[in-house]
Amino acid sequence: MADTMSIADYLARGGVLSNPENVPPRYRAELMRLMATFVDSEMAGSAGFADIINEAPGIAERIAAARIVLEKADHAGRVLAVMAEFGADTAKYATHQPWTARLARDADIGPTRSGGDMRLSVFHYPLEGWLDAVVMNVLMGRAVTVQLAEFSRVSYQPLAEAFRAILPVETRHAELGEEGLRKLLEDGALEAAQASVDYWWPRVAASFGAADSTRLDQQRDFGLRHRSNAELLADWRADTAALLAEMGLRAPG
Repeated sequence: MADTMSIADYLARGGVLSNPENVPPRYRAELMRLMATFVDSEMAGSAGFADIINEAPGIAERIAAARIVLEKADHAGRVLAVMAEFGADTAKYATHQPWTARLARDADIGPTRSGGDMRLSVFHYPLEGWLDAVVMNVLMGRAVTVQLAEFSRVSYQPLAEAFRAILPVETRHAELGEEGLRKLLEDGALEAAQASVDYWWPRVAASFGAADSTRLDQQRDFGLRHRSNAELLADWRADTAALLAEMGLRAPG
Protein backbone atom coordinates (compact mmCIF):
# COMPACT_ATOMS: atom_id res chain seq x y z
CA MET A 1 0.00 0.00 0.00
CA ALA A 2 2.84 2.39 0.86
CA ASP A 3 4.41 1.77 -2.53
CA THR A 4 1.08 2.31 -4.29
CA MET A 5 0.43 5.57 -2.42
CA SER A 6 3.90 6.86 -3.13
CA ILE A 7 3.37 6.21 -6.84
CA ALA A 8 0.00 7.96 -6.67
CA ASP A 9 1.63 10.98 -5.05
CA TYR A 10 4.40 10.91 -7.64
CA LEU A 11 1.86 10.92 -10.48
CA ALA A 12 -0.19 13.69 -8.87
CA ARG A 13 2.96 15.83 -8.87
CA GLY A 14 3.45 15.30 -12.61
CA GLY A 15 5.65 12.21 -12.58
CA VAL A 16 5.75 9.69 -15.43
CA LEU A 17 5.90 5.90 -15.57
CA SER A 18 7.59 3.73 -18.17
CA ASN A 19 7.33 0.16 -16.92
CA PRO A 20 4.14 -1.92 -16.60
CA GLU A 21 5.47 -3.44 -13.38
CA ASN A 22 5.31 -0.03 -11.66
CA VAL A 23 1.70 0.71 -12.64
CA PRO A 24 -0.95 0.60 -9.87
CA PRO A 25 -4.12 -1.41 -10.66
CA ARG A 26 -6.50 1.56 -10.96
CA TYR A 27 -4.01 3.42 -13.13
CA ARG A 28 -3.67 0.34 -15.32
CA ALA A 29 -7.46 0.12 -15.74
CA GLU A 30 -7.73 3.74 -16.88
CA LEU A 31 -4.69 3.43 -19.13
CA MET A 32 -6.00 0.28 -20.80
CA ARG A 33 -9.38 1.91 -21.35
CA LEU A 34 -7.75 4.90 -23.02
CA MET A 35 -5.63 2.69 -25.27
CA ALA A 36 -8.50 0.35 -26.18
CA THR A 37 -10.69 3.30 -27.14
CA PHE A 38 -7.98 4.65 -29.43
CA VAL A 39 -7.11 1.30 -31.01
CA ASP A 40 -10.74 0.31 -31.58
CA SER A 41 -11.55 3.72 -33.06
CA GLU A 42 -8.60 3.57 -35.44
CA MET A 43 -9.53 0.04 -36.51
CA ALA A 44 -13.15 1.01 -37.11
CA GLY A 45 -12.15 4.23 -38.86
CA SER A 46 -9.72 2.40 -41.12
CA ALA A 47 -12.33 -0.22 -41.98
CA GLY A 48 -14.91 2.45 -42.80
CA PHE A 49 -12.61 4.31 -45.18
CA ALA A 50 -11.54 1.06 -46.82
CA ASP A 51 -15.12 0.57 -47.93
CA ILE A 52 -15.21 4.02 -49.54
CA ILE A 53 -11.95 3.92 -51.55
CA ASN A 54 -13.64 2.71 -54.71
CA GLU A 55 -16.03 5.66 -54.64
CA ALA A 56 -13.19 8.18 -54.92
CA PRO A 57 -13.67 10.40 -57.99
CA GLY A 58 -10.03 10.35 -59.08
CA ILE A 59 -6.62 8.76 -58.64
CA ALA A 60 -5.36 11.40 -56.19
CA GLU A 61 -8.44 10.98 -54.02
CA ARG A 62 -8.15 7.20 -54.13
CA ILE A 63 -4.51 7.41 -53.01
CA ALA A 64 -5.45 9.78 -50.16
CA ALA A 65 -8.18 7.43 -48.93
CA ALA A 66 -5.91 4.40 -49.16
CA ARG A 67 -3.21 6.27 -47.26
CA ILE A 68 -5.66 7.07 -44.45
CA VAL A 69 -6.75 3.42 -44.29
CA LEU A 70 -3.14 2.22 -44.08
CA GLU A 71 -1.93 4.76 -41.56
CA LYS A 72 -4.89 4.42 -39.22
CA ALA A 73 -4.26 0.68 -39.09
CA ASP A 74 -0.59 1.41 -38.40
CA HIS A 75 -1.53 3.76 -35.56
CA ALA A 76 -3.72 1.09 -34.03
CA GLY A 77 -0.76 -1.28 -34.23
CA ARG A 78 1.57 1.16 -32.48
CA VAL A 79 -0.72 1.59 -29.49
CA LEU A 80 -1.59 -2.10 -29.49
CA ALA A 81 2.11 -2.81 -29.04
CA VAL A 82 2.00 -0.79 -25.82
CA MET A 83 -1.10 -2.72 -24.73
CA ALA A 84 0.79 -5.96 -25.36
CA GLU A 85 3.23 -4.98 -22.60
CA PHE A 86 0.28 -5.25 -20.22
CA GLY A 87 -0.73 -8.70 -21.48
CA ALA A 88 -3.30 -7.77 -24.13
CA ASP A 89 -3.95 -10.54 -26.66
CA THR A 90 -2.75 -8.80 -29.80
CA ALA A 91 -2.81 -11.88 -32.05
CA LYS A 92 -6.58 -11.85 -32.54
CA TYR A 93 -7.14 -8.10 -32.39
CA ALA A 94 -7.51 -7.39 -36.09
CA THR A 95 -10.32 -9.88 -36.50
CA HIS A 96 -12.06 -10.32 -33.12
CA GLN A 97 -14.56 -7.53 -33.81
CA PRO A 98 -16.58 -6.71 -36.98
CA TRP A 99 -14.83 -3.39 -37.57
CA THR A 100 -16.99 -2.60 -40.60
CA ALA A 101 -20.26 -3.01 -38.64
CA ARG A 102 -22.38 0.14 -38.50
CA LEU A 103 -25.74 1.18 -37.08
CA ALA A 104 -28.60 2.58 -39.14
CA ARG A 105 -27.90 6.03 -40.55
CA ASP A 106 -30.69 7.59 -38.47
CA ALA A 107 -29.55 6.02 -35.18
CA ASP A 108 -28.66 8.35 -32.34
CA ILE A 109 -26.63 6.80 -29.51
CA GLY A 110 -24.97 9.94 -28.17
CA PRO A 111 -21.55 9.20 -26.61
CA THR A 112 -22.38 5.58 -25.69
CA ARG A 113 -20.63 2.51 -27.09
CA SER A 114 -22.45 -0.22 -28.99
CA GLY A 115 -21.56 -3.69 -30.22
CA GLY A 116 -18.96 -4.89 -27.73
CA ASP A 117 -15.85 -2.90 -28.66
CA MET A 118 -14.50 0.42 -27.38
CA ARG A 119 -14.66 2.55 -30.53
CA LEU A 120 -15.91 6.11 -30.12
CA SER A 121 -19.62 6.36 -30.87
CA VAL A 122 -19.06 8.33 -34.08
CA PHE A 123 -17.52 5.23 -35.68
CA HIS A 124 -20.81 3.34 -35.33
CA TYR A 125 -22.44 5.44 -38.05
CA PRO A 126 -22.20 4.60 -41.78
CA LEU A 127 -20.64 6.73 -44.49
CA GLU A 128 -22.89 7.57 -47.43
CA GLY A 129 -20.73 8.12 -50.47
CA TRP A 130 -17.54 10.02 -51.15
CA LEU A 131 -18.63 13.53 -50.18
CA ASP A 132 -20.08 12.31 -46.89
CA ALA A 133 -16.82 10.49 -46.11
CA VAL A 134 -14.80 13.62 -46.85
CA VAL A 135 -16.95 15.78 -44.60
CA MET A 136 -16.76 13.25 -41.80
CA ASN A 137 -12.98 13.11 -42.20
CA VAL A 138 -12.73 16.90 -41.97
CA LEU A 139 -14.81 17.14 -38.79
CA MET A 140 -13.39 14.06 -37.09
CA GLY A 141 -9.88 14.85 -38.28
CA ARG A 142 -10.00 18.12 -36.38
CA ALA A 143 -11.39 16.32 -33.33
CA VAL A 144 -8.61 13.72 -33.42
CA THR A 145 -5.89 16.38 -33.50
CA VAL A 146 -7.42 18.10 -30.46
CA GLN A 147 -7.69 14.80 -28.58
CA LEU A 148 -4.21 13.59 -29.53
CA ALA A 149 -2.63 16.86 -28.40
CA GLU A 150 -4.13 16.08 -24.99
CA PHE A 151 -3.16 12.41 -24.99
CA SER A 152 0.41 13.19 -26.05
CA ARG A 153 0.94 14.37 -22.46
CA VAL A 154 -0.18 11.19 -20.69
CA SER A 155 1.98 10.08 -17.80
CA TYR A 156 2.76 6.64 -19.25
CA GLN A 157 5.82 7.58 -21.28
CA PRO A 158 5.76 4.86 -23.99
CA LEU A 159 2.17 5.74 -24.83
CA ALA A 160 2.86 9.47 -24.83
CA GLU A 161 5.73 8.87 -27.27
CA ALA A 162 3.47 6.80 -29.53
CA PHE A 163 0.81 9.51 -29.56
CA ARG A 164 3.38 12.21 -30.30
CA ALA A 165 4.53 10.22 -33.34
CA ILE A 166 0.94 9.65 -34.47
CA LEU A 167 -0.25 13.25 -34.11
CA PRO A 168 1.43 14.78 -37.20
CA VAL A 169 0.18 11.92 -39.38
CA GLU A 170 -3.39 12.32 -38.15
CA THR A 171 -3.04 16.07 -38.70
CA ARG A 172 -2.15 15.32 -42.31
CA HIS A 173 -5.25 13.12 -42.60
CA ALA A 174 -7.37 16.11 -41.58
CA GLU A 175 -5.55 18.27 -44.14
CA LEU A 176 -6.22 15.73 -46.89
CA GLY A 177 -9.90 15.88 -46.00
CA GLU A 178 -9.90 19.66 -46.15
CA GLU A 179 -8.21 19.62 -49.55
CA GLY A 180 -10.78 17.15 -50.82
CA LEU A 181 -13.72 19.15 -49.45
CA ARG A 182 -12.49 22.39 -50.99
CA LYS A 183 -12.33 20.67 -54.37
CA LEU A 184 -15.85 19.28 -53.99
CA LEU A 185 -17.16 22.71 -53.05
CA GLU A 186 -15.51 24.21 -56.11
CA ASP A 187 -17.49 21.67 -58.14
CA GLY A 188 -20.79 22.90 -56.69
CA ALA A 189 -21.40 20.51 -53.79
CA LEU A 190 -22.24 23.20 -51.22
CA GLU A 191 -25.78 22.06 -50.42
CA ALA A 192 -24.87 18.38 -50.12
CA ALA A 193 -21.80 19.23 -48.05
CA GLN A 194 -23.87 21.32 -45.65
CA ALA A 195 -26.33 18.45 -45.20
CA SER A 196 -23.41 16.17 -44.37
CA VAL A 197 -21.97 18.71 -41.92
CA ASP A 198 -25.37 18.91 -40.21
CA TYR A 199 -25.39 15.11 -39.86
CA TRP A 200 -21.85 14.59 -38.59
CA TRP A 201 -21.40 17.66 -36.39
CA PRO A 202 -23.37 16.40 -33.34
CA ARG A 203 -21.98 12.89 -33.74
CA VAL A 204 -18.37 14.10 -33.77
CA ALA A 205 -19.14 16.40 -30.83
CA ALA A 206 -20.42 13.38 -28.89
CA SER A 207 -17.05 11.66 -29.37
CA PHE A 208 -15.57 14.00 -26.75
CA GLY A 209 -17.66 12.22 -24.12
CA ALA A 210 -19.82 13.51 -21.30
CA ALA A 211 -19.07 17.04 -20.11
CA ASP A 212 -19.34 15.89 -16.48
CA SER A 213 -17.22 12.75 -16.66
CA THR A 214 -17.04 11.09 -13.26
CA ARG A 215 -13.55 9.75 -13.95
CA LEU A 216 -11.87 13.06 -14.80
CA ASP A 217 -10.51 13.80 -11.31
CA GLN A 218 -8.99 10.32 -11.08
CA GLN A 219 -7.50 10.63 -14.56
CA ARG A 220 -6.01 14.01 -13.68
CA ASP A 221 -4.48 12.62 -10.50
CA PHE A 222 -2.92 9.87 -12.58
CA GLY A 223 -1.63 12.32 -15.19
CA LEU A 224 -3.71 10.62 -17.89
CA ARG A 225 -5.79 13.74 -18.51
CA HIS A 226 -5.07 17.42 -18.06
CA ARG A 227 -8.09 19.13 -19.63
CA SER A 228 -11.78 18.31 -19.39
CA ASN A 229 -14.02 16.96 -22.15
CA ALA A 230 -15.84 20.31 -22.18
CA GLU A 231 -12.59 22.23 -22.73
CA LEU A 232 -11.49 19.97 -25.58
CA LEU A 233 -14.95 20.15 -27.17
CA ALA A 234 -14.94 23.94 -26.98
CA ASP A 235 -11.59 24.08 -28.76
CA TRP A 236 -12.88 21.77 -31.50
CA ARG A 237 -16.11 23.73 -31.95
CA ALA A 238 -14.33 27.06 -32.31
CA ASP A 239 -11.57 25.76 -34.58
CA THR A 240 -13.84 23.73 -36.85
CA ALA A 241 -16.58 26.35 -37.07
CA ALA A 242 -13.97 28.85 -38.28
CA LEU A 243 -12.74 26.39 -40.90
CA LEU A 244 -16.26 25.71 -42.16
CA ALA A 245 -17.06 29.42 -42.35
CA GLU A 246 -13.94 29.94 -44.46
CA MET A 247 -15.32 27.32 -46.88
CA GLY A 248 -18.78 28.87 -47.02
CA LEU A 249 -20.33 26.28 -44.70
CA ARG A 250 -21.87 26.77 -41.28
CA ALA A 251 -21.53 24.90 -38.04
CA PRO A 252 -24.89 23.75 -36.66
CA GLY A 253 -26.30 25.67 -33.65
